[in-house]
Amino acid sequence: MMAMTVGEHGRFPELSERELAELNARFERAPASSVIEWAVEQFHPYLCLTASMTDALVVDLAVRVEPSIEVVFIDTGYHFAETLETLDVVRRRYGLNLRVMTVPTPPVELWSAGPERCCSEAKVAELDRALVGKLAWMSGVRRADSFARRTTPIVEHQRGRVKVNPIAGWSDADVAGYIAAHDVPVNPLRDQGFPSIGCRPCTQAVAAGADPRSGRWPGREKTECGMHTATSSARPRRDRHPVLTEKVPA
Repeated sequence: MMAMTVGEHGRFPELSERELAELNARFERAPASSVIEWAVEQFHPYLCLTASMTDALVVDLAVRVEPSIEVVFIDTGYHFAETLETLDVVRRRYGLNLRVMTVPTPPVELWSAGPERCCSEAKVAELDRALVGKLAWMSGVRRADSFARRTTPIVEHQRGRVKVNPIAGWSDADVAGYIAAHDVPVNPLRDQGFPSIGCRPCTQAVAAGADPRSGRWPGREKTECGMHTATSSARPRRDRHPVLTEKVPA
């Protein structure tokens, strides 16, 4: 049984460090669909999935479990045309419950002010806005993405909520195999030397065999936008969440 805390705002799920460890051990060899089923049972409809539109793999997995799951895409204003085209293809293919977070037009181009400020205001701030009212969120982050992500857990606390990474343990071969088997939409830039696709001003193609994320913020030490790096064991925030009136079964 997942622990629940009662406060002035209602009941909210809390996962202790022991519960997190048990869940991660349980899911380490479980199918990604089983992980998503657990997340949906625990948190839907106060659950969302963030998508970058490099491909639609996790979207495909998630809508097979729960077609109405909210998919969040952050439109920074700096995406490649191919990424926005992929978004439209995926939206139509799956009939998504899509929420596009649009960054307000700044008085000065954010990317020219530096990647730290741009990512913070154009990505992280919009993610936090998308998570208002949510108890949990899912992402397609994988350990194989980069050295910095090599220890990514399947279930964790992040940004004050439960975060679920259902394909954390998938290899590149696993990804390619699923995409081929299920005809999953893929951003055409993937075939043009862009294994990791971010915003246009800060993303370049990489040579075959190079670090997949070496084309992100090239020439800088920066390797993450910040959306997936605020890992904490802190309990989920109790402000602005919806009220749960019943205990959530494990």
